[in-house]
Amino acid sequence: MTLDLLEVLKIIFLGIVEGITEWLPVSSTGHMLLVDEFISLNMSESFKEMFFVVIQLGAILAVVLVFWNKMFPFQFKDKKKPVIKKDTFSMWFKVAAACIPGTVVTILFDDYIDAHLHTPMVIAAALIFYGIAFIVIENLNKKRKPQISHLSDITYKTALLIGLFQVLSIIPGTSRSGATIIGALLIGVSRTAAAEFTFFLAVPVMFGLSALKMIKFGFHFGGNEIFTLGVGMIVAFVVSLIVIKFLMSYIKKHDFKVFGWYRIVLGILVLLIV
Repeated sequence: MTLDLLEVLKIIFLGIVEGITEWLPVSSTGHMLLVDEFISLNMSESFKEMFFVVIQLGAILAVVLVFWNKMFPFQFKDKKKPVIKKDTFSMWFKVAAACIPGTVVTILFDDYIDAHLHTPMVIAAALIFYGIAFIVIENLNKKRKPQISHLSDITYKTALLIGLFQVLSIIPGTSRSGATIIGALLIGVSRTAAAEFTFFLAVPVMFGLSALKMIKFGFHFGGNEIFTLGVGMIVAFVVSLIVIKFLMSYIKKHDFKVFGWYRIVLGILVLLIV
């Protein structure tokens, strides 16, 4: 069976939603699940559960491309042996430490979350709660000067604390980037450093989650499913390139409160519709 034009448009739209919401602290998974409530893909529930996570690989490849010079731990000069960038290696070890809490919780509770909490009510509640949190924290930060202004200043202790906050993102509607940014802001990390660490942290987290979902789904993809995944990831990749550059430019002059208000409004609309 070939996909009709309407299904292709749905895939493209979901890719756009993923590319926009993956890096903004508004919950990409929450948005994807909400969109599916209104323009549901004509696919099995098991495939969609996997698709909503694996499509994020397109967004991850975009952040790797944008931050390649900061993320790649080797530097080549004049065709000689590669020079090891110790600061970059150190950052990846800190990222690994930050991944530990989320990895444990995901392995233990992922099936339960998928079965019981992927509902519009839960998503709406998480959108509103963390929207309020963003506004409150940003108001508090007006009177505080960040203790950690640069990515390189993040310690193992700080990285682990941020990783603990990331555990909150297992609840649909929370936002992985939102949870890590809120945690980072609370412990005195600047907006720019918080966003950059979120980008680093997203790479192993999303590759790991995607692998977990694909193993659960199995690797028996049909032609339509391969096409759906491929188009969704490509669209998410292209849109993410634009959004990442926008976000890094935006937070140099603005705070995150606008995203908090957006979350609250969206959450209320979802509750009204439900």
